[in-house]
Amino acid sequence: MAKQDRSVRTRQKVLEAAAEVFNRMGYQAATVSDIAVEAGTTKGAVYFHFKGKEDLAQAILRRQQQDTEAALVPQRVKLQEIADSGLVLAERLRTDSLVRASIRLSLDQQAGELDRGSAFRDWSRFNLEILQEAERRGELLPHVDPVAVAELFVGSFSGLQHMSQVLADYADLPQRVSVLLANVLPSIAVPPVLGALDYCAERGRLLIAASERAAGTPPDGPGMD
Repeated sequence: MAKQDRSVRTRQKVLEAAAEVFNRMGYQAATVSDIAVEAGTTKGAVYFHFKGKEDLAQAILRRQQQDTEAALVPQRVKLQEIADSGLVLAERLRTDSLVRASIRLSLDQQAGELDRGSAFRDWSRFNLEILQEAERRGELLPHVDPVAVAELFVGSFSGLQHMSQVLADYADLPQRVSVLLANVLPSIAVPPVLGALDYCAERGRLLIAASERAAGTPPDGPGMD
């Protein structure tokens, strides 16, 4: 069991090192040697856990979705889950290097051999499932096309996160996402549902803190007051 725990910790250390290297150098310039040095281990240890640079990058891309979904809980109003997913991801980008790396990789035009589209497809599919259930529950206005809105959220978030990264190193991203939601949700939600939605900028941080307490994990930032 101790050996297995050590292996899990080493794999996580390598993944975090890869995130730092990809964030700093980009996918094309990064090498497995760079990642091994960052992790304080050998190339052999990296290859023991991952097939190579592309495998590492794909693992990081998957973490974007996994970490965001882990902080979400089912809501009585389904559209609240759309707001929550965007706000949680915004907070993760502000505080988590792995999530930052996943965004950097998905937008890295030099990463030609990497399937960067998987992150966009997965996120659009996730949004679409929520929107389709919201439609079944009568939460959407009659004119709303769930497929188009699912992709709109993904594209809009991508643009906002890039702007926030350049201007504020993600410090203002939760507020920017809150503004996005305040402008988009009124165009898709029926009035009774719209009045029940919470899309304040602090909500992502509070949801993450609650999920970490439930899992027994020390929160990365300030807890819920």
